[in-house]
Amino acid sequence: MKTLFRAAALGALLVTAGAASASAQTVLTAADTQFKATTLNLSAYGETRVAPDMATITLGVNVESPTAAEAMKANALRMNQVIAALKKAGIESRDIQTSGLNLNPQYVYEQNQPPKLTGYQAANQVTVRVRDLAKLGQAVDATVNAGANTIHGISFGLSDPEGAENAARREAVKALEAKAALYAQATGYKIVRLVSLNESGGYSPEPPRPVMMMAMKRESADSTPIEGGELRVRIDVSATFEAAR
Repeated sequence: MKTLFRAAALGALLVTAGAASASAQTVLTAADTQFKATTLNLSAYGETRVAPDMATITLGVNVESPTAAEAMKANALRMNQVIAALKKAGIESRDIQTSGLNLNPQYVYEQNQPPKLTGYQAANQVTVRVRDLAKLGQAVDATVNAGANTIHGISFGLSDPEGAENAARREAVKALEAKAALYAQATGYKIVRLVSLNESGGYSPEPPRPVMMMAMKRESADSTPIEGGELRVRIDVSATFEAAR
């Protein structure tokens, strides 16, 4: 009985090993077939340029006073006027965000003398999103007239970049297909199918551009000219194509 049991067990092991070997052979055959296939690995990009429809600008108030309390109080008074001017110019509360608040002592340094405290500087900055570019220049002027004396940067953007991104995607795919057809023709092949497609890139807001500080009230009735220009939206794609003769 023991001999029969051992024979049966050995037979089961042989069957299992045979099935595993056949399965491994199938995997190797599939991998070998894929390895032998002729593929083209290519990349391309599509780009579209569109006019921005919104802008973000950072502005603020710097005040110097003999004491810290006086500096903060004077700064708060002027900053409240600046925020009120923004709202009066049509900027919503959700588009006004405090982005910096600082209080620093001011010193005079003389040779061979200890630093001498001369007062305190209070600085308050807000980042403002302007959704109507036609109001941008007037909004900036209103803040300067209300007491803002620093402007640190401006950037332009898109409230809904999907349309521009899709246009760039179509251009990227066209460029990719044209490149694949060219390589296939040059090497005597034809494209059989698209194996994989990957995307990178897309819309990202541009970094703030430096703008000149505006510390004096404007005397002219004309608003500050600010040009939005164009934004570049780029989509990069890469793909693997199978080719055959």
